[in-house]
Amino acid sequence: MGKNGADVQHVSRSAVVADSDADRLALTTVALKAAGFKVFTAADAASMAARLETGSPAVLVLENSLAHGLRSPGVPVLLLLDAGESLDLEEAQAWGVVDYVINPVRADELVYRVETLIGRSRERARSRGEVEALRESLRNVSSAIRQTNDPQLIADHVVRGFGEALGVDHVWFATFRDERVPSIRAQWNRPGTPMLPARLGDSEKLIVEAANRLWAEADVLAVTDHRTQPESRITQALKEWSCELNPVSSVLLPVGEGGAALGIILLTTVEERHEWTRPEIALMQHVAGNVAHGLIQGHLISAQQRVLHQLRQLDKAKTDFLATVNHELRTPLTSITAYLDMIRDGSGGPVPEGISKMLDVIARNSDRLRRLIEDMLTVSMQDGSNLDLKPVDIAKLLQVVVATLRPLAESRHVAVSFTEGTEDVEVTADEAKLEQVFTNIVANAIKFTPAGGRVGITSSMFASADGGRAALVKVADTGLGIPEHDLPHIFTRFYRASNATAAAVPGSGLGLAIAQDIISRHMGRMVFDSTLGSGTTVSVELPVGGP
Repeated sequence: MGKNGADVQHVSRSAVVADSDADRLALTTVALKAAGFKVFTAADAASMAARLETGSPAVLVLENSLAHGLRSPGVPVLLLLDAGESLDLEEAQAWGVVDYVINPVRADELVYRVETLIGRSRERARSRGEVEALRESLRNVSSAIRQTNDPQLIADHVVRGFGEALGVDHVWFATFRDERVPSIRAQWNRPGTPMLPARLGDSEKLIVEAANRLWAEADVLAVTDHRTQPESRITQALKEWSCELNPVSSVLLPVGEGGAALGIILLTTVEERHEWTRPEIALMQHVAGNVAHGLIQGHLISAQQRVLHQLRQLDKAKTDFLATVNHELRTPLTSITAYLDMIRDGSGGPVPEGISKMLDVIARNSDRLRRLIEDMLTVSMQDGSNLDLKPVDIAKLLQVVVATLRPLAESRHVAVSFTEGTEDVEVTADEAKLEQVFTNIVANAIKFTPAGGRVGITSSMFASADGGRAALVKVADTGLGIPEHDLPHIFTRFYRASNATAAAVPGSGLGLAIAQDIISRHMGRMVFDSTLGSGTTVSVELPVGGP
């Protein structure tokens, strides 16, 4: 035997004997030595403590009077009691006492008790080791489950992990028809054994009922030996379902969440009996809980990813459609407007007054169609276009916007005014895109303001929430206002307020969506303050430093 083996043997056959009675100490020592034990003796508590510190005996044989004040030494304790002496069980447990004998004790009985204690201690240590090894294996299974959101991969981890950790022949996993999880089948089998059926078949209804009952009772169905234990309806159904495998031992473990089971895990052996222990079942139930959580979470994430992918595809399709329509519309519109300008200029001869008015209507609608096409082009390109940044004088920009839209305002009998702030307002921005933003906002204000109303535009500087300087432009009108239920949707593409539709105010529903996107890319924000029937104020905030 090698050195390590000798050390183990030395520890397993060693004992500390502590007894203040010298004669009894000698007798106990002789009896244990005769049985092959290496004995260390102690006549008092101090020497006993020293013996325990310097060595690791397999057992401690201890006189009752020396046990007081002792804390469990980490080895089994055999207590020596005198006849008529009482024993406080709570104290004895604290001392680490596993067994006791009444003096005087025969040598053979003493040796038998000591060897029995050592055997039990070894068995407990072996059992603890096995449970710890199983716990570590199943901890790894739970860890693997948490690291993926793929339901099928979760199932594969479970069947393989259970099979290898528990040493069974088959592990079979299936989910039921349940909207919380996808339909999954997975199984693992020891090499050389046939596979279980892929489907539950005629047994499904009975097995689902059993799984729901077990889940409600927080229990499992464990069969140590099908050959000797009485068969229930469910065990008979499982045997019939497994066909020629003829299982010896099996356990049916429900997997559930909330009020119902959503699947089962079935473990079987076909050659040897398996004693399903409480630690095994508790650990399996713990992992099954992780499985249920992982499957539900993975199913939700997978569904969200599918929806996100579909939304991206739809968004791309919409953008492609807008770009295509834009191209197809611009070509004929260019010809229409070119010939219209030639006719109005007299290239084809004098134009009668009645025809001229008709041409004016055509020109206005052509211009409206052109703006709509430009908005559609902006929508189709805005996600990928870059900003051309440079210093922009907000006052000059707004004056250009007002001058451009004044004919529209006059045609609708709406007064438009611009009031410049007391200090210069300059931002770093894309001038063309900001002009598009304020043109859309002011044009909207004019369109939604009845004849005789007014639109007021102001610009100023203010201190932003982060302590920096920001430009503030307000466009206030005395128009229709926006219904409260429409406010959360006003930046949605193609969305139009319900009162705008009812009043037949023309528009595409793209202007504000485009404006919001441009302002966001400039690290600014748009705020609406609207009262139905009284008007709307749009506030645009832009950081002075630019995006």
